[in-house]
Amino acid sequence: MTPTPPARPAASPKPLRGQRVLSLALNLPGPAALMRLHSMGARCTKLEGPGGDPMAHYKPGAYADMHAGVKQVKADLKTEAGQKKLHALLAQTDVLLTSFRPSALNKLGLGWKTLHKAYPELNLIAIVGAPGARAEEPGHDLTYMADNGLVTGLDLPPSLFADMGGALMASEATLQAVLLRQAKGTGVMFEVALSEAARWLALPRHWGLTLPEGSVGGAHAGYRIYPCKDGRVAVAALEPHFAAALCEAAQVPIKDLRTLFLPATHAAIAAFLAGQTRKQLDKLAVARDIPLHTLPR
Repeated sequence: MTPTPPARPAASPKPLRGQRVLSLALNLPGPAALMRLHSMGARCTKLEGPGGDPMAHYKPGAYADMHAGVKQVKADLKTEAGQKKLHALLAQTDVLLTSFRPSALNKLGLGWKTLHKAYPELNLIAIVGAPGARAEEPGHDLTYMADNGLVTGLDLPPSLFADMGGALMASEATLQAVLLRQAKGTGVMFEVALSEAARWLALPRHWGLTLPEGSVGGAHAGYRIYPCKDGRVAVAALEPHFAAALCEAAQVPIKDLRTLFLPATHAAIAAFLAGQTRKQLDKLAVARDIPLHTLPR
């Protein structure tokens, strides 16, 4: 008897199916947002100037990932022909995504008042560096991260968190805009500031959670990165039952949660983990149900 093949997973919902998005946004936040909008079912078009998108030149693979399934059009918006092509597209667009400073949008005739008058049902999602009056200030992911206390020492952050957080906020704003237009019958404008994305990501630090004295900042012995015999191990035994399992494995007596904050507990767990290989710790994680992940040196 032929076995029944496993059922295919249900297709993910496409809440933006039928929505037409036109993007003029370059580099990372805009294209990353466009990638998410496409995954939610939107019909996406990207209009690029004669020089193209800088990302296509310095990281073609990333550019290809973000523009998979996106229709691409070339036009010089500083020319009459380019403007004509742009407005032909805008007449068939539900959401316009941009990443220019407000002054640059105004020079191109794409300020919100002008757009809204010409296309009352069009939504505008404008990605900027900082909000409101600061939108003209120069900046980048690193400066927004630094301004919000997310850069420590001289090492660069391991990812472009403000840019990617901004992309998430832009896709969220698009969903809000579509819902509001359906309710009001008219287009709306959202400004998405990368500095605000960094500020949102920094809230756990602002609340003290990730400061050195915080539970997830190093003060709790069950939530740290330790060296092991042949690498490192990220331990996230924060909840009481996970912490108890870790202490039991390390043979550390535990009276209550305060035990996990004692220097002696830190030292004992560090000594235990230092004597284990990555393979041993991987097995321990499964056997004792401890949340940990081993890493190379």
